[in-house]
Amino acid sequence: MKLSRATWLLAAALVISLSGCGSTPPPPSEAGAGGYPPGSSRLSYSNKWRIEVSEGANSSGEIVFHVTPRGGDTQVIAVAIEDGTRENKVAKTIRNVFEENLDGRRFHVEVDDGEDVLVKKRGDEPNFALEAVSSTVKSVRLRVQKE
Repeated sequence: MKLSRATWLLAAALVISLSGCGSTPPPPSEAGAGGYPPGSSRLSYSNKWRIEVSEGANSSGEIVFHVTPRGGDTQVIAVAIEDGTRENKVAKTIRNVFEENLDGRRFHVEVDDGEDVLVKKRGDEPNFALEAVSSTVKSVRLRVQKE
């Protein structure tokens, strides 16, 4: 089933309005080329982002994020999650993969409140965009927001 752009935009608006508990990024086959949500072409920049994790994993899979410094290249970060991983462990896994893949001189990554991940720029580094692009993990909901 192919959906029109207007349908995608309406669906994206609904997801955003209901995102208090987070939402599941689309599978890779449905993710827009510009990131999540499909149809979004503008990047939003901040010095600090929060990734709120809700629910544990009901399948093994991968969550894909894009990190894009203002004026820089997008870095793709893929986080493998195993079936049965609880939300706090999902957050720790995201933190660990971000720490392994991001330059520690440019970014600081930490877990907050057990189920949230904070990603912050260091010093005079440029603000950056952070997007949850796609996910093949069932039940894990994410809410990515500026701090």
